[in-house]
This record gives sequence, structure tokens and C-alpha cells, in this order.
Amino acid sequence: MSAIRKTTQYVLPVVKTEQPGNYDPYPVHDLGVDKIFSGYESLAQSIKGYRNVVIDGYGGVRFDDFARELNKELIKSGVHALWWRTSAAMKSPEDIDKLIEPYLGGDDPLFGFRAQLGLAGFFDIDKLRSIRPDEKAELNILIGEGASLAGWDATVVYIDIPKNEIQFRARSGSITNLGAVHPDAPKKMYKRFYFIDWVVLNKHKKQLLPDIDIYVDGQRENEITWAHGETIRKGLSRLGRNGFRVRPWFEPGAWGGQWIREHIPALPYDVPNYAWSFELIVPENGIIFSSDNTMLEVSFDSVMYQCGEDVVGKDCYEEYGDEFPIRMDYLDNFDGNNLSIQCHPRREYIRKNFGEVLTQEETYYILDTKDDAVVYLGFKDDIEPEKFRAALTESYEKGTPLDVPRYINSEKSEKHGLYLIPPGTLHSSGRNNLVLEISTTPYIFTFKMYDWLSLDLDGRPRPLNITRAMDNLYFDRKGEKVVRELVSHPALLEKGADWELWHLPTHANHSYDVHRYKIGSKVEVKTEGKCHVLNLVEGDSAVVETAGGAKFTLGYAETLVISAAAGSYKIINTNDREIMMVKAFMK
Repeated sequence: MSAIRKTTQYVLPVVKTEQPGNYDPYPVHDLGVDKIFSGYESLAQSIKGYRNVVIDGYGGVRFDDFARELNKELIKSGVHALWWRTSAAMKSPEDIDKLIEPYLGGDDPLFGFRAQLGLAGFFDIDKLRSIRPDEKAELNILIGEGASLAGWDATVVYIDIPKNEIQFRARSGSITNLGAVHPDAPKKMYKRFYFIDWVVLNKHKKQLLPDIDIYVDGQRENEITWAHGETIRKGLSRLGRNGFRVRPWFEPGAWGGQWIREHIPALPYDVPNYAWSFELIVPENGIIFSSDNTMLEVSFDSVMYQCGEDVVGKDCYEEYGDEFPIRMDYLDNFDGNNLSIQCHPRREYIRKNFGEVLTQEETYYILDTKDDAVVYLGFKDDIEPEKFRAALTESYEKGTPLDVPRYINSEKSEKHGLYLIPPGTLHSSGRNNLVLEISTTPYIFTFKMYDWLSLDLDGRPRPLNITRAMDNLYFDRKGEKVVRELVSHPALLEKGADWELWHLPTHANHSYDVHRYKIGSKVEVKTEGKCHVLNLVEGDSAVVETAGGAKFTLGYAETLVISAAAGSYKIINTNDREIMMVKAFMK
């Protein structure tokens, strides 16, 4: 595995085992007995009775290796398959470069535009459809991205792979972008993944999902796991009626800290820090199913394609479609460094320039803090935009420090405080904070203005976007207005015998709101047609039970999605002291 993926993160185990500590990095959703199978041998036994099979899948799957291992098992079972590959019908790399060029953002190292393309456009479609099964062959297999586009009357196998594993493979140079011959620099590959490959392949997956006969988790090349398509679709539908935890993943960073590393013992310790926990950043999360403790991961978007309206509710689905609107993640710079001084694009800007439906409407919920940490938020009262721009430019060009206190406001970081960062707001987390970042979903559209002269983990300065930031900043968010409008002031909404519901108001420009429950024993909550995203911010654990009978045990700092279609659920305190649960939902 070491040559295929570049990371210290563990690959998802085949078998679910007990994890140390309260935080479980492998949350599973049980499908029942004998629903998930492992190994190429079992897959070969399953398909050997068919005449024609297409093996489609996601970019980042190493199809040649998969074909080799599966063919070994077919031969052992006495079946001699005739193999065909979709790569033979793919357009030339030069033609594909011309096709995608309008969406790559030119020389911009980070940003492009969401592709308005379909997977068929990457193929000479007549050539692909001219690949026909040999009637004399014992078994015909067509394999590769887009195999189902050939129009065979065949059993459909689909190989999925998580986005984090795609990035680990890209960093090792073991895969290429869709239609490319050679791997590129990892950051260039990521930009192409985000704006081109994943957009195109997601559309294809959505169209194909109802017809998948066998669903394969391809992240472990030595031992695949798989299930029948109908089993996966039923499992997804059940999540849509109740709720789920996604599989989080973790990344070190230039400013990263030690809180995550010290509080989540199930993670590898041989990294300098953990800067991010991708708790619920759904374009890159997966959902793990289990059966008899055998695990299979599907990409998060599968649940939206199967039953998105059940998950987010009718109104939200009509507005945003398959885009799940809320994200939660952790920013850890305990004993680390300051985050960059940054802002996020206004809604009209992100739609016009990058083709995104949602923009980043952030809040910082402070889960933990120490040593008089601060949140940088807005400007000083006497801010002059052009002088600020000149100071940023001078710092960038000369490599000199920015006089941050001269221009930028800071607020003392309060544990359980909520700091509001609507689009266009200058912000940063000072060191020694563990931030639960609650936001709308996009997450790469950060315009950095000043990065404290720090270097990324590759030893290079991270790109700054001073011009884009200046185009989006609201300079009237300053002075006393910051305290009035950008620091949330909690208000008691309801209370029962041993529970309280507090409103942590968000900004008028936020499309979501935040509540916090204080619970002595239990409380019942109605979804009222909305999806709720929960995080246990105080207490060791809690149990959440939906009206439909699903039961989740939530550890400290873990995140849970309750689907709109659940109707209602109970939060049950399993501690001998009061717990607190944060709830985010669309307004």
C-alpha cells in the first residue's frame, strides 16, 4: 500500500473493531447479516454465471490492478473472461485538455469553474459503443470509467472510492486525472478533481445508481468489500428516513495543533499535528455500512442521489438539489499557529466566478481554548481600505510582517462562544483554539490576505488572494459593530423540567441557524421538515433515537446528521452530569 498512497492515515479496515477513546473514526450503519462480502474470490463467484459484465467506477480506481486480481480468481474458478477497456475509446489527452480548459481557471493555482460537462464528452462515443461483447466468449467484461455508456445488456458492477483515498493516491503519483496519461503535481491534480473530474463523475454516478447490481468499495486493493446494489440502495433509503454519521478524516497543516492528536487516540500519532477534522464536509466524506462487522464505504453523495429530499427536506431540496447545505469541521491550532487572515466570497461572486450554488457562510463555535486566545474578526474603527491593501501588498512583496493590531479587530475567544463570519468578513482563528466550524458546504474558497509569513508543509508559501479578498470584503464590519453583529448573544427559547433550549443567533446573511440544548436526562426534538446537524459539545456521550427506531451513540465532539424525514428524535443523556448538544439547521 505504501507505494500507492502517500499518507500516515490508516486505510479503512475490512473488519470493524473496538476503537480506543470515545471518538469513533469509523462510524458504521448496520445492514443486517450476510449483506457485505469481502475478497475478489467471492466477487468472481458472484459474476461467473453471467455472459456480459460492465465494471464502471470512479476516477482514482486503479482499474488495471482490479482487473488483474479479479481475473486471477475467475481463472481459478475455471472461467476464462474476455476483457475490454473503456480507455481504448477515450479521447486523446490533447482533445480532453481542450475540452476542460475553460473550467481550469488558467494559471490560478487554486480555483477554476464547475464543469458544465458530461462523462460521455470524454469519449469517442461511437468508438465506445462499437465495443461489443463476443458471443463466443464465456464471459465478456468491459472495465473502466464510463463502461455503462457502451450500452451493453449486462450486469453492472460499480467501484467506488473515497475522496480522501483519491488524494492520498494522487500525492503518491499512483493515479491520474480523468483522461490524463501522467500524474501531475498533487495540488494541480486536486484543482482538476474538484472542478472537472468529480463534477462529471458525480453526474454519471447519479444516473447509474438505480441500475448498479454490485457495489464495490475499492479503497483497499488487496481486499475489496462489496454488496448487491439493492442492498446499498435500501440502506441509503433507511438513512434518509433517520440519520447518519459520515466517516471523518484528518489532515495535518502548516498551522495545525495538538488537541485532535491528544484527544482522539485511534488516529496515527506519527504526524506533526492535525489541523483539520473533516467531520462533515460532504463533498469529501463517505458513509460506512457494516454487516457481521465487515465494512464497506460509499461516497456521501450516494445518499443524496438515492433520497436527498428525505435527508434535507422538501424546501431545501428544491433550492439546493443534491448539494447538502451544512458542514461541520474542526480547526485545531492548540499549541500551533494562527490561521491565515482571510475572507470568503459573497454569494453572487462565487456563483459568477466559480459556478458554485452555495458560498461559505461560516461561524466559529469555540469547543476549547486556552492562554487568552483570540478570534480575529472584522476591522478596527479607523480602517482605510486602500491603506490596508497597500500594507498587505507590501507584506507580500517584501516578506515583512503585517501590523495586524493596527488594522484588524480581535475578540477574546470564549469557550462555547459563537463568532459569526458571513461572506465577505475578515477573520482568523488565533492560536490555541479548537474551533468547531459550522458553515454552508463549500470549503476551498478561502481568499487569504496574510499568512503570518509561514510556509506550507511542502516548505513553500501558501498562495495569497489579496485582489479577490478586496473585491469581497465588507469594510463596515468594524469596531463596535463587530460585537453587536458578529458575536452571537445567546437567548433562552424554551425550557423543561431538566433541559433548556438556547438560541445562538446567526447573522442576517447566514442561511442557517444554531441552537444549543442543555440536557439533564433527555429531550424530544421535532425536525419540522428540516435536517438537523448535531454535535456533542459537552459531556462524554449521548444516545440519539429517531422515531423510526434508529439509535446512535454520540461521543464527545462527534457529529450526527438527523434527516428531515425522521420527524422527531430523542437526545438521551448517558452521563451523570449535564450535557450540551449544538444543533445547526437551515432557516
